[in-house]
Formats: sequence, C-alpha cells, structure tokens
Amino acid sequence: MLFAVLLMGTNRGFAQSNHTDSTARTLEEVLIRSSRADNKTPLTTTTLSRKQLDENKISPALPYMIETEPSVVVSGENGMVGATSFRIRGVDASRINVNINGITLNDAESQSVFWYNIPNLGGMAQSVQLQRGIGASTGGSASFGGSMNMQTLGVRPSPYATIDLSGGSFNTWQYGIATGTGLLPSKLSFDIVYNGLGSDGFVNRGFSDQQSLFLSGGYYGNRSLLKAIIIMGSQHTGITWDGATAQQLDDDPHYNGTGIYYDASGNVHFYPNESDNYNQRHYQLYYSFLPTENWTLNAAFDFTHGDGYYEQYKRNRSVVTTYDLTSLTGTAKSDFIHRKEMFNSAYTGSLSAQYHNNKLSLQAGETFLYYDGNHFGNILWAADSVAKSGTLLSISEDTPYEWYRNTGHKIDNTVFAKLNYDFSPRFNAYADLQLRTVNYRIEGSDSEYDYANSAMWQLDWEHNYMFFNPKLGVNLRPDENSRLYAVAGITGREPARADIKDAYENGDTVQDELMLDIELGYALQQTDFTFHANAYAMLYKDQLTPSGDLSTSGYALMENVDKSYRIGIELSAGYRFTQWFSLDGNITLSSNKVVDYTYTDFADGDTALTMHTANTDLSFSPSVVGAVVATFRPIRGAKLQLIGKYVGKQYCDNTSREVYALDPYCLINMRASYTWQLPKEKEIELQLVVNNLRNTNYRLNAWVGDYKYGSAYYHDRAYLQQPGTNFMVRLIGRF
Repeated sequence: MLFAVLLMGTNRGFAQSNHTDSTARTLEEVLIRSSRADNKTPLTTTTLSRKQLDENKISPALPYMIETEPSVVVSGENGMVGATSFRIRGVDASRINVNINGITLNDAESQSVFWYNIPNLGGMAQSVQLQRGIGASTGGSASFGGSMNMQTLGVRPSPYATIDLSGGSFNTWQYGIATGTGLLPSKLSFDIVYNGLGSDGFVNRGFSDQQSLFLSGGYYGNRSLLKAIIIMGSQHTGITWDGATAQQLDDDPHYNGTGIYYDASGNVHFYPNESDNYNQRHYQLYYSFLPTENWTLNAAFDFTHGDGYYEQYKRNRSVVTTYDLTSLTGTAKSDFIHRKEMFNSAYTGSLSAQYHNNKLSLQAGETFLYYDGNHFGNILWAADSVAKSGTLLSISEDTPYEWYRNTGHKIDNTVFAKLNYDFSPRFNAYADLQLRTVNYRIEGSDSEYDYANSAMWQLDWEHNYMFFNPKLGVNLRPDENSRLYAVAGITGREPARADIKDAYENGDTVQDELMLDIELGYALQQTDFTFHANAYAMLYKDQLTPSGDLSTSGYALMENVDKSYRIGIELSAGYRFTQWFSLDGNITLSSNKVVDYTYTDFADGDTALTMHTANTDLSFSPSVVGAVVATFRPIRGAKLQLIGKYVGKQYCDNTSREVYALDPYCLINMRASYTWQLPKEKEIELQLVVNNLRNTNYRLNAWVGDYKYGSAYYHDRAYLQQPGTNFMVRLIGRF
C-alpha cells in the first residue's frame, strides 16, 4: 500500500465502439451525450470500456466490476451473489444516480438500484462511466456522491456470438450467450443477451436463482437512428439481510437465522420459502436525428414495470399489534407466514437538443417521469385461529388475508441546459443548470401499528419539492497530454419513501437535503504513464445518513444531520514498466464528519445515559480507501493480475463509538487468463479468479442500535460475514 501511494490509479480511457461505420457510431453516441462527460467537461470521471467490463466480470453483479475504481467500496450480504451494493466516497446507493442511455434506473420511491433484480447489467453495456461528486444533469434522483452512466451494446459491423460459462465456490454457476447480426445492408441491427445464475450462496439458505434478457433492435439511417430495447430480469433469492451476532458467526460463519421456528417438541426448523422474489421489465424506445452538421435531436421513452414480494415466517408475533387481529384461542402471540408485496410502474419521457460549432456546445432538454407504486401485505398462514372484527378468518395461500395496502404516486420533472464555450483551443468554461420539481403522495394503510389509534397506521402525506441545481466549471489543457479543471455545484434531493414513512409514523418531519460540491483536479495521460489527482469538498445541509438500524423491510433507517461534510483527495496513477508488466493503483484520503452531533452513550448494563456533543464520523465512510492492480503478461495470450483492495476503519452509525466500529480490511485477489486465437479473429479464453487469497476474516455491518431492557441500556449489533478464499473458473468463446 505504501508503494501504491506513489503509483496509484487505473489507466482508463474513454470507451470506443468496435464498429467502423462512423455514422452509426455518431448516432449511437448521441443517445448518451446529454448524461456523459468528455475531456472538455470539468467533472471527475472514469470510463470503463466493454473490454474492461468483460475482464472485470468476477461476479454477475455490476458493483464488483467497478470495485477497484477510486473511492468505491463494494459490499454484499451473501458473498458476490444475491444482494450487493456499492458506495462512492461513503455515499450510499440511493444517492447515486444510475442511468441507461440517459434514462434513470433508480427506483422512484427508494431511489436505489437493486442489482440482483437484473443480473449481469455489465454484460449488456458497451461502456460505463462513473462520475464522482455532483455529476452531469440527468433525470431522476440527484447525484449526491456520484453517478453511473451506462451505454447499452452498440452496433457492430459484422455478426458475432459470445458464449460465457463459469462455475465456482458455493455451487455457483453462471451461463450466458450474446449474439448480434451486426450492421446489415438494410441498415438494421439486432442484438440479444441472455444470462442465468444459480448458487447455494455463502450463507445458509442464501440461494440465488436469477435470469436476465436483453433485446435490442435498431435502424441506422444516414442521419437518424431508431432503436428499441427490452431489458428483463427475474430473481428468486434467500433472505440474507438480517445478519448475525459476532458469537453466532464465531460458531458458524455461514449462520443465517431468518425463517427460524420451533415445533411443539422444541426442535429447530427453518421455513423453506424465506425468500425475496422480483420481476423487472424495461421497454425503451430511442430516436436520434441529425438535421444539420451542427444540430442533433434526441427523444426517448421508457416504460418500467416491476412486481414481486418477499415471504417470511414470523415467530411469536403479537396478534394485535403486528396484524391488527384478535386470537380466538386467547393467545397474545402466535406464528404467521406473510408476504409483503409490491406492484409498480414508471413512465419516463425525455427530449433534448444539442447545438455545436467551433467554439460553442449547447444542450437543453427535459425529462418527465410518472410513477405509480402499490405496496400491500398478505397473511398466508396463522398457527392459531384469528379473527377480524369478530369474524373468523379462513387463511391459506389460496385465501390470503390482506392486512395493509398503500400507494405512492410520484411526478418528477427535470429541465436542464448545458453550455461549453471555448475561449481558446486550450481553455473552455462549462455551465450546467437544472431545475427539478417533484410531487409525491403516499396514502393508505401501512404495515406498522398505530398504538395511539389502535389500528394499522393510516398514511396521508403529500409534498411538493423544487430544486435548482447549478454547476459552473473551467477546463484548461496546457498540452495534448494533460488538463486542469475546477467545478462547483449545488444540488438538492428529496427524501426516499422509507425516510418519509419512518418520520411520519414517529411524529417527525424529514427534511430534503442540500449539498455544495467543489472539485479541483489535474490529469496527465502519456503512452506509458497516467496520473490523476482530485481534491473535493462536499458540504451538506440536512444530509440524510444511515443511523445504523434497519427497517423491517431491510432498508437502512436514515436521519437528518444539520451540518456535515466530506473532504478528501483522490490520487490515481498507472505505469507500464515493460511490455509484460504494469502497475495501477489509487487511494482516497478523506475526512467525513457530522458537525456538533449530539448523542447519548453508556456502558452495557448502565441505568443512566451520558450526553455528548462532538464532531463525529459519518456512518460507513472510511477515511482511507485504496486499490492496487499488478498486471503480468509473461507470454502472448496469457495474463496474470494480482489485485489488492484496502478499506479503512468505518463506523456503523454517526456517533464514532468504538463499540459500533468495523475494523479495516485488506483483500488480495488473483485473476489469471489465457486466450487462444482462432482463425477469422475468433478466440477462446479461459479465466481463473481466486478471491481473498489470504483467507482474511472480515465482517460488514447489518445493523446496530441501542436498546433498553428493564431499567438498563445495552448495545445491539449484527454483522454480515464475508467469505474467505473462494474461486471461479470461466470459459468464454468469442465468434
């Protein structure tokens, strides 16, 4: 790691399409131009090409394909399968804008992306650009830590096919096929990608059964492009978000207590269908037109539909305060099986135009989203006879009882304008102005019990938000190989559904968030050496940050903190020493604080609380994050990479108490491959990936919280055990 401080970073370039038809390439780039940054845009970016994404595919989850990028920390509940997530500069996934060809992928209510709903999104991408910090204007949720811009597979000049098979630890199997027609004489092009994954998972009953399908068809005229895309995902996975105590994991690193129950003799059982299930479908239509050499026009429409549920066995639950029922046998508590379900649809439309000449580039556009979400819960089984309003309920999977239903309606409208002006061939100024309005309404009954009114909570909440998000910057290119940039911007963001609902039911008000981001960077790119340094200051008002605890649905519970900041420096570099050896690395050094945070503390068993006010660390925000990649190419076709990832100490809540600290960890992975070249540019590649070579024992957080038992106070915490040494073998045929 000391050596990596001297040579840090990843040698990344902007992705290039493989096809040779310049008109098709230009039209394809028009699709993503409004959300992408180029070398004249003063933003902090990294772009991964199709080849780099393919090389990084140690997991079907896209977060693990970007794990070695600067300031990125990846986590999983169940190893590399099932639920995975990533943070940028300590900012959680609900504050990272993710879009596909400029259309937001974030769920409108949770504002998150659940990567296991559509496995292998990276395999559908031509390129992925990460923007750290405030990011360029797009529709949908605001970028509070960064954004991810995906471009789906681009047109190729000729037909192709790829077969991708892999297997590894925990009985994990992946299989996929990608094929396309290339650009036909009729100017049509079609692509299809199918992927599947099955795994027993690292933790007990953490199985995964996931599939995804990508279909694309386009017409490439002389000055126009019409393209239709369908993306479908299906997942059936075991629930793993509860975590386990340190003692349980010491006894069994694979421990998973979800679905546990006892029979009449006291024997332990686990409910076999303790699972999370979801289907997601995206139907997209894009049109691009180049009326003149200076103008481009864009139109896009997306319909996204999702439906699913998670099913759980609930042991020893209050009949009244959990489900608002009564027991006919007189028992206060009983066992139940319930499903929490959702059914949602989102409609997104976008229009944009771009004008450019020798000195000026101007973009303007609008994105409109309407979202309709339904949340409801059904009881499938009850151990005792239960009634509602004195009437006996006959409950079964065929005749379930619905105990709550609520809806969310959201209208999100974004208008933006971007300007780049070249004062000279080496110097340009950048402006990005965005106006975003949001109307959000929640109504109906909730799954939580309202003790004051002796019934399920009745939700009746509506709010209008308006955010003006300006960004201004300058870009200086002293020579062909280097650039200096500076940018400052303000962005605001509304709370997510879980934040609003939690505050509403506790009689509180949750505030929208505001951030001022200032970035200053320098980049140098030569034939054998690259270097990038970036300093940033992200200053927040009313930032929503994880409190450490989870909701009953597995969401992180959030709290507004009045003033907070993230200030740091990101350094990255890469050097090719010889034709057969290169070294890349990056490191982020940061200070992430809540200003004058007030909290209470105690020793376990104390009957009194002690009040403290101090500058404390923001939760899940390590002050040191780094990565090193050493690449060896000993003979033609062979490549060996040793990959190191370091994540410093972090805290599970905002109090900086050592009892809620997570130890730093350093992982070393190995990736080896050999490629056999076949006639007509075809090839077969064999890969071996071994993760966590040193068998490092490390745990991530599930949840923490203070609780009172009797008159005394105690700390409570649960962890997500991460796997030791594990492997994957992968065979790829490209034809």
